[in-house]
Amino acid sequence: MDDLTFGGASGIIVLVAYAAVMLLIGYLAGRGQPNVRESVKSYYLAGGGLGFVALFFTLYATQYSGNTVVGYAPTAYRTGFPWLQSIMFMTFIIGAYLVFAPRLYAIAKKEEFVTPADWIRHRFQSTAVTLLAVLLMLWGIGNYLLEQLVAIGQGISGLTGDTVPYQIGVVLFVAVMLTYAWMGGMKAVAFTDVMQGVALLVGVAVLLGGSLYLIGGSLGDATQYLIQNEPEKASVPPLDVSANWLSLVLMVGFGAAVYPHAIQRIYAAESERTLKRSLAGMAWMPPITTGLVFVVGIVGISLFPNLGEGESEQLVGMIANEVAAINLFFYVMMILLFGGIVAAIVSTADSALLSFSSMISKDLYARHINPDASEGKQVLVGKIWGIVAVAILLVIAWNPPTTLYNIFVLKFELIVQIAPAFILGLYWKRLSSWPVFFGMLAGASLAGGMTLFGFGTVYGVHGGVIGLFLNLAICVVGSLLITPSKEEAARAERSAELSVR
Repeated sequence: MDDLTFGGASGIIVLVAYAAVMLLIGYLAGRGQPNVRESVKSYYLAGGGLGFVALFFTLYATQYSGNTVVGYAPTAYRTGFPWLQSIMFMTFIIGAYLVFAPRLYAIAKKEEFVTPADWIRHRFQSTAVTLLAVLLMLWGIGNYLLEQLVAIGQGISGLTGDTVPYQIGVVLFVAVMLTYAWMGGMKAVAFTDVMQGVALLVGVAVLLGGSLYLIGGSLGDATQYLIQNEPEKASVPPLDVSANWLSLVLMVGFGAAVYPHAIQRIYAAESERTLKRSLAGMAWMPPITTGLVFVVGIVGISLFPNLGEGESEQLVGMIANEVAAINLFFYVMMILLFGGIVAAIVSTADSALLSFSSMISKDLYARHINPDASEGKQVLVGKIWGIVAVAILLVIAWNPPTTLYNIFVLKFELIVQIAPAFILGLYWKRLSSWPVFFGMLAGASLAGGMTLFGFGTVYGVHGGVIGLFLNLAICVVGSLLITPSKEEAARAERSAELSVR
């Protein structure tokens, strides 16, 4: 079986099969919702009726994607054992969810929220705060979509040995994504997430098993190789690396918990019990998913030593080709993984695109441009601007400006600045609108300025975290100095009552 490598008809057949299933799901989801094109709640939240299985897997697809495999394994390859932080920040995300998600759900259900900005508007009643939050969320989602588009291309080209070129793969699967999301909205997205989540979990487990077989059967062999040949990747990290670890855990933990598309999944839960059960299941996923991918990256160091940064971005495809050559079983499973990775990336991108479209249509178009627009027109405008956004991002993804890891970090630098408005706003009645506005603005400006002028970290601490501390300080001190008006106090009191009823 030494001649079994990716490429040719088998890989293309699997890709076509995954695409066909996604399109079928989109069609059936749309047919099952007669008003999906005329109701923002049906299109963007599946009518607020996602059950346990669909909600669990759509939350899973929000936090993990094929990019978790394609992007995190190369980072582990380049970083070594310090990349264990990826398990930590994925676990921290679940903890952050549990702090605020049940409270937010209770309010969202009673107030019929559709977009993340609905909470900001409800809590602070400030156009300035709401618009700034929307702009930061759109920035984050734009970077998130770019990350997924780059990962789609790299996944296809790496896993097929360029049988399907990077650019062609991106365009074709984006077209599939737009089509099924257009037909079925959130319901189609959630149901495709179930299929893609299962494929990803099974595929990663087999990839790890095959890669361990190739190096002799144990992680100990890979670790021993690392100690002998690249000891800095296995040694106790210096202080700045440890600070960077904690910084990334905080930034990703809070930032990913307030992803706009994650917030909308909270809104879409069938019940609070369903939401809590899904989050409880998600608590097991960091070691099962990110942990396995981390080990794949460590094993890759001994399989393919001394790869450059650009070369290492293709690591998963290179390992998959080696595993596929073991025997027929591994060949078939790697072909299925190859399709599953691409499908899982698409499933993450579609969630972000749906959230992006909802904020354009409801928070900008319907709120400020055409307040009299029908819900059907709002949905249509969101779809059109979603296509426009993807087209712009495709141009950038055609020749990606940096690595997946750098794109990954960049989106969190600014989106984490909305965390105080969501989390602190749910618990602290005194939090006032103007301190929130200036806190977000100062935090985002500092984080963005540090990135723009090349100061991504200071002693290992990310600009996004430094900006977040400044943001929090302004929120807290400003709210303590400003006496809230009777209207603000009444709104805060009503939100607190709704969250615990």
